[in-house]
Amino acid sequence: MADAIISVVLNRLAALMQEQIRSHVNLVRGVDKEVESLSEELNTVRNVLEDAEKKGCKDKSVKDWLTRLENTSYEMDDVLDEWNYSILKFRIEQSDDFVPPNKKKVWSFIPTSCMCFKNVFIRHDIALKIKEVKARLDLILAEKDRYGFVISQPIDQSREPWRVQSTSLVDLEEVCGRELERENLVSKLLVEGGSGKELGIHLVSVVGAGGIGKTTLAKLAYNDSQVNRFFQLKIWICVSETFDEVVIANEIIERAGGSKPNTKQLEMVLQCLKDTISGKKFLLVLDDVWTEDDTKWESLRNCLKYGGVGSKILVTTRNQKVAIVMGTVKNDIHQLGHLSHEHCWLLLGRIALSRKNKEEHEKFENIGQEIAKKCKGLPLAAKTLGSLLRFKNSLEEWESVLNSEIWELEEVEVDLFPHLLLSYNELSPTLKRCFSYCAVFSKDTEINLNILITKWMALGYLGSHGDWKLRGREYFNKLAMRSLFQDFREGGLDEQMITFKMHDIVHDFAQFLKKNVGSRIKKTTCQTCKPFLVSKVEQYRSLFHYYALDPHLCDRLTSLRLLKLRKCSLEEISDEIGNLIHLKTLNLGYNNSLEVLPESLCNLRELESLNITSCKSLVRLPRGIHTLVNLKHLYNRNTTRL
Repeated sequence: MADAIISVVLNRLAALMQEQIRSHVNLVRGVDKEVESLSEELNTVRNVLEDAEKKGCKDKSVKDWLTRLENTSYEMDDVLDEWNYSILKFRIEQSDDFVPPNKKKVWSFIPTSCMCFKNVFIRHDIALKIKEVKARLDLILAEKDRYGFVISQPIDQSREPWRVQSTSLVDLEEVCGRELERENLVSKLLVEGGSGKELGIHLVSVVGAGGIGKTTLAKLAYNDSQVNRFFQLKIWICVSETFDEVVIANEIIERAGGSKPNTKQLEMVLQCLKDTISGKKFLLVLDDVWTEDDTKWESLRNCLKYGGVGSKILVTTRNQKVAIVMGTVKNDIHQLGHLSHEHCWLLLGRIALSRKNKEEHEKFENIGQEIAKKCKGLPLAAKTLGSLLRFKNSLEEWESVLNSEIWELEEVEVDLFPHLLLSYNELSPTLKRCFSYCAVFSKDTEINLNILITKWMALGYLGSHGDWKLRGREYFNKLAMRSLFQDFREGGLDEQMITFKMHDIVHDFAQFLKKNVGSRIKKTTCQTCKPFLVSKVEQYRSLFHYYALDPHLCDRLTSLRLLKLRKCSLEEISDEIGNLIHLKTLNLGYNNSLEVLPESLCNLRELESLNITSCKSLVRLPRGIHTLVNLKHLYNRNTTRL
């Protein structure tokens, strides 16, 4: 993902030079030639990065080179943030109505030359940093010629859908060739049985490779009208790699209408689960189960036996051993096979040709049939390739997909990843960053789009001009049209709220990118109670924290853009928070004992979003809050004492 951060650096270099000229602020002198030279070098290397990232999947030396290039580009981005902050600070302090925190406005008799001394030091420091980072970049960029990278053709952005429209939020996944499987599965679920105490719990398992459609088939059965009438309760739980009995039991309790116990003791949680489902005929879906440890399952199974007559558990898994360990009898293991070539083409063509006329259907059918063979019977592969081809209007473009060397990459161990890599490589650098960031969410998380867009903004993915919320929606729509997201939901308490999920294979792919294509995301986002125990906190750009922030940590979190201290039971905010000068989003919501915000908060000149929702004891905002010239959103619901 080096191309993403390099594009950002190039845009910011140009914008900052223009801002200095426009505002008559010469904070950084003597680096004009370095900036011009750096821009030329980065533009040159950006043209070969697509080829470099392809080679980096199978050549460790190229991968290491990309990692060094990416990390050093992030360092330059941090220096440019300091430059921008200095411009903002200088402009504010030169304004007539500026009053330093905790001071009264008085007439100054201090000579102008003395007043400028500090600014001279600041601009010298920034210029020095620019030269130092550029020198390191020069050494890295000088190595590129040894690898023989090929210049890539630019992506035609005009074909990507820019207009925000509700139809782009519709899940495009279609079901082909699964009618018999659905009927068979539904019939197994509708079988009446004895009580759990007499016959044991009745399990049905769907087993198959990743991306083959297990979850889709389970959803078809789960939402069947006969199934709806047959069961008193229906509960869907995504388990994934970690099988945590307490977490799973609590989710079942909550979705069955019970109240979760305020304890993490397994025995007490299981007793509550037993009381909640006792005597009720339920259908429990455990989606994407991985664990082969029957001891983890046994305690839950014994508890679930107390459901009503005819209760069923439907399991989806990639591993038949999991189904056997959980107690599924042979006749109730449904081995889901690959789609036929005909059904793969039907699914791929339905999406790829949706915007084309009858003549174009005939024109693309033969090559489309060949591309469909690359799907290897996987529905998600057909869906992903169809979404990619929908925006390609020439035979040459379809042939480039068919003949892509990505199909031969040895490092791509999961069968589906080549299809996703093709779609990923078609994205612009900015969209690559936006998609790859989604790897920070846990698998099967229901992601709130508004929150995600705010995070994209804070991390600088949405640019600094125009309406970043609208731009975030546009980027989301582009990714959704590539079938990278699914399970869209609209409405709720907020009619504008949209939530969505990522398919587990797409999530695996995002994790693959984090590990193999770009190293920086895993270093820049922390979701922990004790970040000071993790090395290199200086690189963090976002921090989701669950306790009060150690004041001494503020001096180390020099790159932080997003800080979430929501529901941390804070009583005060340390003055040191003013040291986080690059912060763009600060969430302090639901800290009911927080009474005041420190004046040092006004040092955060780049802050765009401040959330103090339900800080019910808060009595005043900082006096200098008007100096936060970039603040666009102040969320202050339920702050009645302000």
